[in-house]
Amino acid sequence: MKKIITKLAAAAALTMALAAPAMATPSTQIWIPSTDIQAYKTGHLGIDNYIRTTSHDGGNNFYDIGLTAGVLPFEKIQAEIGIDYLDGGINSTADKSPFYFNGKIGTPEDAWFKGSPAIAGGLYNAGTKLGVTTQNIAYGLVAKTLPVIGRLSVGGYHGSKTALGSGQNNGVLASWDRTMSEISDKLWMAVDYQSGNSYMGALNFGVSWAFSKNVSVIFGYDIYNNTDISTGGGGQNTFTTQLDINFP
Repeated sequence: MKKIITKLAAAAALTMALAAPAMATPSTQIWIPSTDIQAYKTGHLGIDNYIRTTSHDGGNNFYDIGLTAGVLPFEKIQAEIGIDYLDGGINSTADKSPFYFNGKIGTPEDAWFKGSPAIAGGLYNAGTKLGVTTQNIAYGLVAKTLPVIGRLSVGGYHGSKTALGSGQNNGVLASWDRTMSEISDKLWMAVDYQSGNSYMGALNFGVSWAFSKNVSVIFGYDIYNNTDISTGGGGQNTFTTQLDINFP
């Protein structure tokens, strides 16, 4: 179940100044991209908040407002593009260049033959400040929904060595998500993971409730692989709320 129906450092010194994760999000799970793609001629507004669970110099809070639109009129091959405004509230170098871009193309499950997996690839966190916000994370994912178990996704990513850190700019993406129809078709749960010790690396848990066909909220928790912001980590863990609105 896609989030839209329910919802980075140059050098160590710069990472300390940013002290927050930056996610210019395509259609996602909790944190990582998903194989879901916004439908043609529809839009999605996402308002995400990442609030630190401790105030002990573990990084600042972060806020993301993003728009995503479906752009291909085909059933078997779909695509979306998006733009995000990201703000860490500390007037850092990154905050002064707050716009990030993303794009994705892929094919849904069963598109080519019965049982074929969903496949998607794209680019996100494409900023405008060279070496600072130009994380340019390219990724690919394969996903399959299994009876009872839910959907399993796995893939990998590769980003800018300058922005994410040498040796920390590539890794694994993985997730599980499921609509909990035994309880309610409005309830969705997910766990996702991004490897690496940059501030993009994290293990994330979340639940979502759909208040209507077009409005839902995700409540999640983010555990960063590296909490030491002085070494390029994501800082202390965050609680996230993600409001998702689809239109028309």
